[in-house]
Amino acid sequence: MSQPVGRPLDRVDGIAKVTGAARYAADRTLPGMLHGALVLSTIPRGVITSMTLPTTAPGVVAVYNHENAPRLTPGRSPLPMQDATVNTNGQIIGYVVAETLEQAQDAAAMVTVTYGQQQAPKTFIDDARGEIYLRPEQELIVGDPQAGLAQADVKVTSHFTTPTHHHNAIEPHAIVAHWEGDRFTAHVATQGVGGTRRTLAGAVAVPEANGRVVCEYLGGGFGGKTSVAAGPYAQFTLAIARLLNRPLKLVLTRAQTYSVIGQRAEYEAEVTLGAKRDGTLTALIHTGTQQLSRASETLYSPNRSVQRLYATPNMHTRAQGVRLDLPTAQFMRAPEVCGHFALETTMDELSYELGLDPVELRLRNYTDTNPSTGQPFSSKFLREAYLLGRNEFGWHRRNPRPGVTRDGNDFIGWGMATEMHAYEGGQAAAMVRVNPDGTALAQCGTQDIGTGTYTVMTQVAAQALGIPTAQVTFQLGDSNYPAAGTSASSATVPSVTGAVDKAAQAVRGAVIQLAITDETSPLHGLTPEQVVAEHGYLFAAADRSRRVSYRDVVTKHGAPVENTATSSNVGGNSCGAVFCEVRVDARYGRVRVTKMVGAYDCGRVLNRRTARSQVIGGMTWGISTALMEHTMYDGRTARVTNPNMSTYLVAVNADVPNLQVLFVDKPDPVSTALGARGFGETPMTGVPAAIGNAIYHATGRRVRDLPITQDKLL
Repeated sequence: MSQPVGRPLDRVDGIAKVTGAARYAADRTLPGMLHGALVLSTIPRGVITSMTLPTTAPGVVAVYNHENAPRLTPGRSPLPMQDATVNTNGQIIGYVVAETLEQAQDAAAMVTVTYGQQQAPKTFIDDARGEIYLRPEQELIVGDPQAGLAQADVKVTSHFTTPTHHHNAIEPHAIVAHWEGDRFTAHVATQGVGGTRRTLAGAVAVPEANGRVVCEYLGGGFGGKTSVAAGPYAQFTLAIARLLNRPLKLVLTRAQTYSVIGQRAEYEAEVTLGAKRDGTLTALIHTGTQQLSRASETLYSPNRSVQRLYATPNMHTRAQGVRLDLPTAQFMRAPEVCGHFALETTMDELSYELGLDPVELRLRNYTDTNPSTGQPFSSKFLREAYLLGRNEFGWHRRNPRPGVTRDGNDFIGWGMATEMHAYEGGQAAAMVRVNPDGTALAQCGTQDIGTGTYTVMTQVAAQALGIPTAQVTFQLGDSNYPAAGTSASSATVPSVTGAVDKAAQAVRGAVIQLAITDETSPLHGLTPEQVVAEHGYLFAAADRSRRVSYRDVVTKHGAPVENTATSSNVGGNSCGAVFCEVRVDARYGRVRVTKMVGAYDCGRVLNRRTARSQVIGGMTWGISTALMEHTMYDGRTARVTNPNMSTYLVAVNADVPNLQVLFVDKPDPVSTALGARGFGETPMTGVPAAIGNAIYHATGRRVRDLPITQDKLL
């Protein structure tokens, strides 16, 4: 059988993307389409006492506010424009509809608002530190942590902070909605077409079967286009399109995404480690505190990697929140990174206290058992990843003393960290069909959020069928296709791969059955086990001169052969190790990352090119998180003061060195995804800590508050 899985196949959607043929949600234009523009609040808490609506402005078709907006079915969080209450700065309070985008935006700028009953906001964790919110399931105690600390020869306690972050996907949030009778179609920038259809249908009170959501291409999501993709801005667009009986498009501005969508919550962590003189951990205590909105109970920055990474007989982890007057937080790529940064930095501090190499300290606390449950991991090859990365980086040349390696004005430092992130499992269905011309079509209601789903699932289907990848088409991004889950929590490969493989194998088996039961076929009389499929042909395994093409078999059959299959997978963890070099200019405190090597255990690698791309993205975002990214608020108004890419800084090409990526590439025995595990979020988790650890090694100065900006090193 042909073996495309594992090879670095070029992205099958690459040409469409670089030539502009790929159509994103905002690219859709329909006859008679109207345009929407939002009006947002400018206070953090209060009520609207009056609004002047520009209903007679040029091109304006309708203007909605809390007095005349469509009534939506309530969800878990309060909906805007259903009453006069303002809960956050940047809340939706008006929706203008006009014939053109320019007319809608112009009219939205004319809206004037008067507020009453204004209240001072709580904007930062410090503003509400005494109001801790804790759900019992967010606390884990294993063994006796205090007794473990008493047994320790060395104890380290440190405090860490991570600021609010925003997703900043290159594609803004967008929806184009239109109705035909009581049925709607919505082109939405979403990470989950099925979930978005369910939410939108519920909001406007129609059966889910009456809706269709399409998202063939997504220009980045990072968690910001999961449930919130079907949030109030999309729900109102759908409802207003029905009222006006015309298609309606809404595209959020960059600034609007900072208040309408949600954010990675501000986060603090207190970490205490206790260890014997040989480095063996005796206790781990980790308390993470994060921002909650007034209406939310979900903590979007979990600490699962902290609980699962090191052999720790005594552990106490706690995730808690404080309620602030900010939008509800959202998951953001690698949501475990905040708590992980704190743990991995503290591990580095412990290594210096013990006089142990940082890699050696981690190896001495290596475990093949999940410390939080006592259950063995299905597989774990982190030890191999440590050794791969260490050798490739040349770690043995590292001088252990901080602040002694210089090159002119630059201090040079080497740092490392372990990487780990959980992934979810779930269920998915897929349809595979072989046509009379010998081509194959596979469909699944999943998404490609830039990770390479189009390409990887093409490889999976091609391999299971034994048909060249060039003759296989994989379609996704349509809620009318067989159902799959949201592309989040690194769950797409674990859930979708098995369904595509299972359906394709069933089709292959059906075509083989047709061939061996056809008296005129060269394969007649063989058993299915005696037939192999490769390159679009069926061969007799013992005599490859006996062969017949898929095309001939299916053509003679007179109809396509297809199968729809469902598969499920369990969640788990992927892990790795990242090593980096930094140069710190002693004159200005400027930090440059000059080398980075990562080695990863993610189960079987289905496509080395797309997997490497995920690592490069994670490493680059980790550099951003460590050195640049920081959403800033005005504490008096709870308004974001840098809602744009000119002042919310992210890493660009000039900030990123050559990134070296290595894989252990051993299949996970329990994975139904051909041995692969979910992986996309793992490569970011350790990078901020590795950079911070390298800065300490370079300068002798430990910075525990992200981002590590120049002012903290001067």
